[in-house]
Amino acid sequence: MLTFPLERPVHQNIGHKPLLVKALVVAVRCETCELSAGRTAPGGWEGRRGRQPRSSYNRRMLELATPLHALRGLGPKRARDLEERGLRTIEDLLFHLPFRYEDRSRFFPIASLVPGLRATVRGRVVTSVLRRTRARGLTIFEALVQDDTGSIRVIFFNQPYLRTALPAGRDVILHGEATVARYGRRGLVLQGPQFEALSDEDQEAIHTGRVVPIYARLPGLSSRAIRRLIHSVLKILPPLIPDPLPPGLSEERAFPARREAIAFAHFPPQDADLSNLNAFRSPYHRRLVFEEFFFLQLGFALSRRQREVLRAEAGLRVDDAIRARLRAALPFPLTAAQRKALKEIADDLMSGRPMNRLLQGDVGCGKTVVALLAALLAVENGHQVAFMAPTEILAEQHHRSFRVMLQGTGYAVGLLTAGVTGSARRQVVLGLRSGAIPFIVGTHALLEEDVRFSSLRLAIIDEQQRFGVAQRARLRAKGARTDVLVMTATPIPRSLALTVYGDLDLSVIDEMPPGRRPARTVVRGEESRPAVYDFLRSQVKEGRQVYVVYPLVEETDRAGLKAAVEMQGMLAHKIFPDLRVGLVHGRLKTEDRDAVMAEFVSGRLPILVATTVIEVGIDVPNATVMVVEQAERFGLSQLHQLRGRVGRGTHESYCILMAGPRAGDDARRRLDIMASTHDGFVIAREDLRMRGPGEFLGTRQAGLPDLRIGDILRDHDILEDARKEAFWAASTLATAPQRRDLVLHLERRWAGRLGLIQVG
Repeated sequence: MLTFPLERPVHQNIGHKPLLVKALVVAVRCETCELSAGRTAPGGWEGRRGRQPRSSYNRRMLELATPLHALRGLGPKRARDLEERGLRTIEDLLFHLPFRYEDRSRFFPIASLVPGLRATVRGRVVTSVLRRTRARGLTIFEALVQDDTGSIRVIFFNQPYLRTALPAGRDVILHGEATVARYGRRGLVLQGPQFEALSDEDQEAIHTGRVVPIYARLPGLSSRAIRRLIHSVLKILPPLIPDPLPPGLSEERAFPARREAIAFAHFPPQDADLSNLNAFRSPYHRRLVFEEFFFLQLGFALSRRQREVLRAEAGLRVDDAIRARLRAALPFPLTAAQRKALKEIADDLMSGRPMNRLLQGDVGCGKTVVALLAALLAVENGHQVAFMAPTEILAEQHHRSFRVMLQGTGYAVGLLTAGVTGSARRQVVLGLRSGAIPFIVGTHALLEEDVRFSSLRLAIIDEQQRFGVAQRARLRAKGARTDVLVMTATPIPRSLALTVYGDLDLSVIDEMPPGRRPARTVVRGEESRPAVYDFLRSQVKEGRQVYVVYPLVEETDRAGLKAAVEMQGMLAHKIFPDLRVGLVHGRLKTEDRDAVMAEFVSGRLPILVATTVIEVGIDVPNATVMVVEQAERFGLSQLHQLRGRVGRGTHESYCILMAGPRAGDDARRRLDIMASTHDGFVIAREDLRMRGPGEFLGTRQAGLPDLRIGDILRDHDILEDARKEAFWAASTLATAPQRRDLVLHLERRWAGRLGLIQVG
């Protein structure tokens, strides 16, 4: 049984989950059988925290596991709607926390109300009346509410049930904004306020007169209805509910009891600090956030342990002859960061344990060269390598550059894309099956069923976020024992990487090769367009080349495609009639696109109008100007990726971001950030902060975990802490019952919600 070193909790490696959590649970239960037979992990939790009694988790879980459809008044349809949102049990409901809190605890005298003041008042209904209007179906309920200082009219539209809910003589708490009546009698009114009718039996307010939780709506349930439902559940919940965290951990960290934390998070006391509540910084919130992150990271930790134990085999060899061939393939010396990343990858390949590694760095930092050297190491050991790129343009470019770099080795480098057809395709497929082609570069075409390998050992996935989960899994499955290296174009902030790629090891290239000159970036509006065109002409006159990029949200974005086509026509016929202006986009025929790109790469085409098909990997050192039209439509990371297409040579380069007249404040902030920094790590953090994890990863990214409480930006410190404890727990929990309890909660919380791993 492999364990992590106890003197240093393993928390710096990140990655993602190589199978369904349920499959992971089976493997971990096998581990618990070993442990119960007398083999305990050294150091265990008992040794670290003192011996703890076995958890009574299973015995008490029934209350939390009660299905929501069993709740009185919820109804089967609404229960089904909630289930579609992932809320199946009482526990799921209790972890649907408020997203903010309002202080409605201070009561204002009615006489002190003024127009525009949002306030809470308490009084008694003096009169109430329901009126039907001439407008079809419209009713108005009006009540006069009085306290010791005065009275105010309260008006509700189309809520006839209030006639019985707020009869004369009923005590009531109201919260809303005082306004001047626009019709009928003049004076102040509260129109459609939050209200709470108080009966003689129960004077406890939950909607007003206190710090009130505000919930995101659920199907068929308003924030008010959710508040009422959760309040009723908490009243019947047992005073003690099981703590799923490892024995002793809550005590060591002085966490509040789990039930106490849940109750506080939903209905905090009057003296609770409102700013702490809304920042989720109270000890009660932090405890619940820690719990969620702990079990997410525990799944990653156990997944990694299972992979290491079940799939270890002989590693690749590295001798002096192989080192010499690797050095001979290098077109230039590696940076220190590249050497470090290559060593980490080589150590994985030589260890015998399956590699699951993420290689990331800024645009132009040299990730591809490192990946190529790793590929050469596998090929030198008699195996095959598959390099999968997201687009044909990029795959073809990699194929050309890899052939040049490996021409002295004698190894064949194949290409397989949708554009490779007929006899050429058959020849490649046969070469892969026989082993005659040790290194293949391709696109999704590599995933076709008839593409089989003789000995696939290493799968390299470029721009991995551009591929779906199942696609990455299919590539890995083409080898009996495949190591996987995935790369991203722009950095992923650590907090997001820990959440999405939690069991991948991470290699970071944080140093640029010498000689790279960052592109000078400016933001310009329509009024500057004539000056921009003059500048483009001057650059072309000096022998440089220019990209003009239009946003294309999807290949089916007809408006964006039409704009790019029209721009090419205008530039070619009106602005630069004496210059050649080309056009490339994803819907061009492969041969037409290749012809245009070949012209541009050769330098014969000075201006290229393009959609974002040139976003990734295109390398034309003579291109020194990038004009991005409608730049406000792009995210920060995409703009940074586009900017990386220039500044790849020795000449001064420029990125001109053209902002449309309708660019809003957020868009302007994005463009200002681009103009102020070239650091991809800074840009990635800002992009994540502004767009959130889902948009940052892209709509095709299926691996973002369903976090109910934690926020990877707000709670990054808790995430790091929980990861450290989870990896410690995975390596040191010493008894089968403890491990079983953790795994059962892990399965209950995450099974079916994490899905397949990112790599495959």
